[in-house]
Amino acid sequence: MIRQRPPYQEALRRIGCPGRLEGFDPHPAGTPPLGLDRAESDIDLLCHAPDPEALAAVAWADFRHLPGFSVHRWCGDGRPVVVRFVSAGWPVEIFGSPLPVAEQPGWRHFEAERRLLALGGPGLRRQVIGARNRGLKTEPAFAAVLGLEGDPYAAMLAVADLDDDGLRRLLRRAKVSV
Repeated sequence: MIRQRPPYQEALRRIGCPGRLEGFDPHPAGTPPLGLDRAESDIDLLCHAPDPEALAAVAWADFRHLPGFSVHRWCGDGRPVVVRFVSAGWPVEIFGSPLPVAEQPGWRHFEAERRLLALGGPGLRRQVIGARNRGLKTEPAFAAVLGLEGDPYAAMLAVADLDDDGLRRLLRRAKVSV
């Protein structure tokens, strides 16, 4: 029997988000907010953490009791803090970067994907879900559907810089009805 998870918003509510992380400008990103999640998907929370120790301390104080809890820190400036745990059956990953959320690659990918889905409609959504069902992660799935060459993560960052007309041209070239 497959156990159903509640909507991702419920998992965030149960951990008190955004309240507990409010000082870090938390933004949910990734496949659940896009409606592209699969059974193995997690919830990504992107945070602005100019002081990584402060985020690590909040995570330790507020989330250490949750299943699968871990905090990962690396030496050196600019490296993110990554916090992992499970809430309401959802794996959660908090990425705390010294960059403001709007400048983080994960947010730029998310925004590009959100805009593409809005412009590409159900046809694009079906194609991306099909690519994900074949085992591709989100950025590689979008890159494959759009016919983007090279590193899919770099390609999607380039797509994030396009205006809506540029995205429409990309969708037409990929033969996704707009």
